[in-house]
Order: sequence, then structure tokens, then C-alpha cells
Amino acid sequence: MNYQECIHYLEEDVGFSSIPGLERIQYLCDLLGNPEQRLPVIHVAGTNGKGSAVAMLSSILKEAGYRVGAYTSPHLERYNERYLLNGAEISDDDFAKEITLMRQLCEKLAAEGKPVPTLFEITTGAAFHYFYEKQVDVLILEVGLGGRFDATNVVPHPLLSLIMSISIDHTDFLGDTIEKIAMEKSGIIKKNCPVVLYSQAELVYNIIKDAAARMDAPFYCLNDAEIRVASQTLEGTVFSVKNKCFSLENLELSLLGTYQLENCLAVLEACLVLNKNGLSIPEGAIRNGLKNARWAGRMELCGKAPLVILDGAHNADGIRQLANSLSVYFKEKKVTLILGILGDKEYRRMAEQILPFAETVILTEPHSERRLDVFSLARSVSDFSGTVEMEKEIEAAYERARTLTPQDGIILCCGSLYMIGAMRTYLKHRKNS
Repeated sequence: MNYQECIHYLEEDVGFSSIPGLERIQYLCDLLGNPEQRLPVIHVAGTNGKGSAVAMLSSILKEAGYRVGAYTSPHLERYNERYLLNGAEISDDDFAKEITLMRQLCEKLAAEGKPVPTLFEITTGAAFHYFYEKQVDVLILEVGLGGRFDATNVVPHPLLSLIMSISIDHTDFLGDTIEKIAMEKSGIIKKNCPVVLYSQAELVYNIIKDAAARMDAPFYCLNDAEIRVASQTLEGTVFSVKNKCFSLENLELSLLGTYQLENCLAVLEACLVLNKNGLSIPEGAIRNGLKNARWAGRMELCGKAPLVILDGAHNADGIRQLANSLSVYFKEKKVTLILGILGDKEYRRMAEQILPFAETVILTEPHSERRLDVFSLARSVSDFSGTVEMEKEIEAAYERARTLTPQDGIILCCGSLYMIGAMRTYLKHRKNS
């Protein structure tokens, strides 16, 4: 198959169904010769912050001289984004080779009467094979959904399990309480393998700590750090951090958003633990890695006059963190908000948290079968005192925002990764046309 035939196979023939369980991916890995058992893996779970942590760790380890693979999901624009080798996307040819191989193995499984892998399981199997073939020194592996039954969880002995911020999301799969969700995320913890936990509420902290204890897994959580922020602008953040184990002055973090500081602390703790367990990560690599880290779709600046900001916040906690950042970066700015949300999210809470920062709201619909239609979303923002308009098409929503926003104002797009991905594609097309 060529590249486009692979996309058609994944999206049309296989489809987007999500079925928890490890049986199908394990069958696929067995046919591949179990590359997942021979890869040095850093396994990253959490509700929010996973992608940012992967971006920071990848950049740091690359600066330390390692050959680094990173597997993330979902992509914003192209499947290639899911497979990064030292920051570079997989080529179309290599992607086509991997998915063609996965299809052949899936057909073999079907012929043997065994269950056929889902789309995410196929792309995960391709990741294990691709990065093993590329002989990476370390693979940073992002959980797709939850942890315990996620396809990535066939990795038996990770170098490190890193668990980022945990909040309510995907309740239909993971449970409707924070306790149930935390238990699902803790499923990536393996026997005797170290765990680093993002600083959490006490309830979540205790659940993860207890899960680590049951697995005799060394447990680390950086909850005693002193942070001093020297500056926080659209050029980045300069800060110093100190705790009982390390002291780092004037770190430069390129990723925007006040929430990235907490993400960074978890990454710093992860580097400390990795250093203890065989990887060499000097301070210079940490400094350069944080300064050079990039992660699309999170407080991403995509235009000036007016400023255009894309943020993939797509659940209540993510929107709350985005709102906190707006109050720091843009105290006096007039914001035109382009908002599109999926129907299975806490869209009323999300709207309530972000609307106070907007003067004008344009409601739109993400490119997904799960999208919330603009009329239902409009009912959720009926108390908003500013201007509300509806444009079902994302491109039309952006053009309307351009006409309503002054040159010194801000266009902010958030609510769904599907919408952010489509908006990035449109902005590139618009710029080049």
C-alpha cells in the first residue's frame, strides 16, 4: 500500500472503534517478534500534560546524546506526527511500510480466527516495530486512553512510569469518579519499575502511591519544590527551582502556559530518577532540552496582529488551566474565542470556565462524529453577556473572527484537538495561498 491507501485502510476498513484489552495487541506483537520487550521505554500516562512531558523529555534526552523515539496520539494533522525520531516525523514511505506490514499480520490473525486489532493497536504495533528497527536508545511511549487496558501497556519492564495530571475525562471508558480513573492510570505501574507522579491532590496521590507499593515500585513525587518565576512572556518562561535533591537556577522553558511549570517539575523529577537508573542526563542537556522543546497545539502562537493562539484543551481541567494562563499572559487584551467541543465532554463546565475571558464567542463544530452541534453549545453559553455567533465550519469561524477582532486583540481557538488540528491545516493553507 502507498501512504494514502494506508490512511484509507486505517480509517475506512479498520475504523475508529475503541475496545479496551491487551489480547489483540499482544497477538500482533507476538507476530512481530515482541519488539516491545526489547525496547527501553519511558511510559507516560495522565489526563493532561502527557504530550508536553513527552516533548520535554524527548528534547532533553536528545540533547544528552541519545537516539530518542516518541510515540504519541492523537495527531493534529497527519499520522506521521505520532512517530518522532529525534524530533523528526516518520517519512510517508516508512509509515506506509509499517502499516502495510501491520495489515498483513492482521489478515493472518483473522485467518487464524483470532481477534483483529483496532486502529490504535495497529498504530501502536507499528510504533514498536519501527522504533526497534531504528535502534532507538529510548522510546518515550504515551498512553492513548487510561493505562491498564491501553495498547501501550504490553511493555513489561519500562525504565520509568511517569504519571501526569489526573482529572475527570473519558468516563465512559475509565469510570465516573476520580478514584476509578486514577486506578486505571496506575495500571501502567510494573513490578520493581520506578514511578514518578505529577504533584496531585491527596486522594489521587494516595491511590498511585499505594499501587506502586503493591508492585514494589520505587515511588517519587516532587511535591516540595520551591519555584521562583523570573519572567513569563510569549517568548517563554524563566524560572528557578529548588528542593532537597536539586537546585536549578534560571531555566528557560519554551512551552507556553502557566500549567507547563508543573509539567516541567514532573519531567525534572523523571530526569533525576533516570539518572539514578542508568541514563546520563547532564544539567546542560536539561537546560537546552527545555529551551528547545516544542509541542504543537498547546498555547501555540500561529499568527500576529491579531495574535492567534491554538490550545488543545479539551476537558474541564485543561480548560481551567488554559483560563489561568490567559489571566497571566493577556490581562488587558480583548479575546475573540472560537469554541468547538465534543458532545461527550463536560461542555457546560468548559464553557463556564473560559467564557469570562472572552468579549466575543464564535461557536463551531470539530471534525468528528462526536462533535457537539453549535445549537446545543449555544444553549450552554446563553448567559454570556458578550457577542455570540455560530459558524459550523471551522474555516468560516476563523474568517469571522478576523473581521471581529482588532489588530491588538487575540483570537483564541480551543475546546477540541480535532478542531485545533483542522485549524492548523487551514492557517497553513491560508498563509501559503
